[in-house]
Amino acid sequence: MALTATISRPLTSFRRPSSAVLRPSTSSDAFPFGFPVPRYSVKCPSFRIMASSASLQTPVKSSSSSFLDRKETGFLHFAKYHGLGNDFILVDNRDCPEPKISSDKAIQLCDRNFGIGADGVIFIMAGTKGADYTMRIFNSDGSEPEMCGNGMRCFGKFVAKLENLQGRQSFTVHTGAGLIIPEIVEDGNVRVDMGEPILKASDVPTKLPANKDQSVVKAELDVDGVIWNVTCVSMGNPHCVTLGTKESQNILVDDLKLAEIGPKFEYHKMFPARTNTEFVQVLSNHHLKMRVWERGAGETLACGTGACAVVVAAVLEGRAERICRVDLPGGPLEIEWREENNHVYLTGPAELVYYGTIPL
Repeated sequence: MALTATISRPLTSFRRPSSAVLRPSTSSDAFPFGFPVPRYSVKCPSFRIMASSASLQTPVKSSSSSFLDRKETGFLHFAKYHGLGNDFILVDNRDCPEPKISSDKAIQLCDRNFGIGADGVIFIMAGTKGADYTMRIFNSDGSEPEMCGNGMRCFGKFVAKLENLQGRQSFTVHTGAGLIIPEIVEDGNVRVDMGEPILKASDVPTKLPANKDQSVVKAELDVDGVIWNVTCVSMGNPHCVTLGTKESQNILVDDLKLAEIGPKFEYHKMFPARTNTEFVQVLSNHHLKMRVWERGAGETLACGTGACAVVVAAVLEGRAERICRVDLPGGPLEIEWREENNHVYLTGPAELVYYGTIPL
């Protein structure tokens, strides 16, 4: 599969494959932002990237028509974004009622060895049910989740680029989890109104018996003979949050063998729709640390809905306050569960990695 991508970041962290050849490129394609820069090509046996060594600090003038509006048949134009290392391929799908690629194709594109590499593919679609836009997403295993918090921040940044929006902006997005409202704030971060957490056991869903007002809070879950204390929360997608086992109330998350235990939670018979699982270390009542095993994606560097579920669970268990910093492997997120309206707010960064084109 041939891939051509134009990268808007310096290549300081690029590691050349042992079989790659690095040499100046003679390509005369226009750089998406409209200014000339040195170009290089990296050729591998079945993979080709066109990269531009441009600095993000260089002032640029937006010119979306030079790249984002391309409509060539047989090619997929995309933007690669990440939210704290949780990375996504974003596709402008506003002119089509269905995703431009299949779930099987999404699996290929998400492959980090033979594709672009990502935790999922997100489609920016025309608004439905009165919303400004609609979001759909395929995970790296081809499954379609209801929503994604980190993906929503990337969605917001990409929409701002597509629409050439400047300054503070907010809009409504229809998702499988309901109406979500991302807002680009002054510092360039994105704050997302994630709505109300769902706590009723049957709606999460979980088969664990409710033990507190129809909710599952600090209940016991047997995973291969180990009894974990878990709280179940849905942020439009299901989460199983654990702050410890029956024997130990505190987890050292860095010591966990997540690749071994994560799938056992995800496919546990108590979760009929599978589940995302968050393992939480309490640093203080305003500071939490977590690792996540995402349904359909495995361990990721960050999970926005997971961080929201973690704060809700920690509050319900009496281990944290309603405003918390949550440290993930990719970096921190700020989470607030407001008492006055019961909504959860997620604030964090979303960064452009590069624009690219791939033949379909």
